[in-house]
Amino acid sequence: MPTPPRTRTVPAALRPGDRVAVAAPAGPPDPDLLDRGTALLASWGLEVTVLPHVRDSYLGHLAGRDEDRAADLTAACTDPGIRAVLCARGGYGTQRMVDLVDWQAIAAAPAPALLVGSSDITALHEAFAARLGTTTLHAPMPATGALVDRPESADHLRTVLFEPEKATELPLTGEVLVPGTARGRLAGGNASLLAASVGTPTALPPDGCLLLLEETGEEPYRLDRILTQLTRSGTLARAAGIVLGDFTDCGPEDEVRAVLADRLGGLGIPVAAGLPAGHGQLQLTVPLGIRAELGKGVLTLLEPPLAPRDGRGRPTAEEAACAS
Repeated sequence: MPTPPRTRTVPAALRPGDRVAVAAPAGPPDPDLLDRGTALLASWGLEVTVLPHVRDSYLGHLAGRDEDRAADLTAACTDPGIRAVLCARGGYGTQRMVDLVDWQAIAAAPAPALLVGSSDITALHEAFAARLGTTTLHAPMPATGALVDRPESADHLRTVLFEPEKATELPLTGEVLVPGTARGRLAGGNASLLAASVGTPTALPPDGCLLLLEETGEEPYRLDRILTQLTRSGTLARAAGIVLGDFTDCGPEDEVRAVLADRLGGLGIPVAAGLPAGHGQLQLTVPLGIRAELGKGVLTLLEPPLAPRDGRGRPTAEEAACAS
């Protein structure tokens, strides 16, 4: 296991005119959705670069060869002109390329690029935290209907990117499985990806964190297996609280609820459901690595998701000092 960086780096908020890159670390994006997503980003005033291998295909389920997808991400994250890297979609394949990324080169870059994505991109969220100590955004992605066909999701991502000081709360509209209040840094993402990362070099133990869990397409018995693996590894026991996002297409709601209550209810920490994040129709942006408080009916962000910027478009000196 890598030793987590002692300091935390918060990428800066975006401004119109900033250059961003679209990467495909996992599956090949639908060409029409990709074009619509890049057009949406451009409509926000961003200069969008689609990385060289995004439109590639390998083995039918990967957006190009592992080394090419890793090279795209390395190049984007070491380019001082690129402010953010938005992952086109999830699917499968991020774990195949994550260890091929040149993390030393990215760590040596003068300013961190912001990583944006969800689903299979959970493997990169873990790696950015473990290798770089950088906060990231668990968010809807450009080549998905969750962004291009859902104005509410797009508006929330835009607010977090451009006006992070306005993103102070996230609603919890579901059941409170275990009552209580907890504080910690947000971590996590897709439950099956977190389970698959256990024992790998980039799995980051979430000691004292607020752990986000969401899932899609896993029947209740498979969801049970995923949560059991996270329990046996000690991952869940180290969290201060658990925030449940969407569990989309995972079977009958009562069965899913029963599995979640059985596997999470005895941990002795607060567990609350109903955060619109993951694979549901509405996908809000959740900043990972940011301190937050889990309370009844709301997840309160205790610091802005992104750093403020001065007139030169860089993090302010005050923020840079607070990022550690």
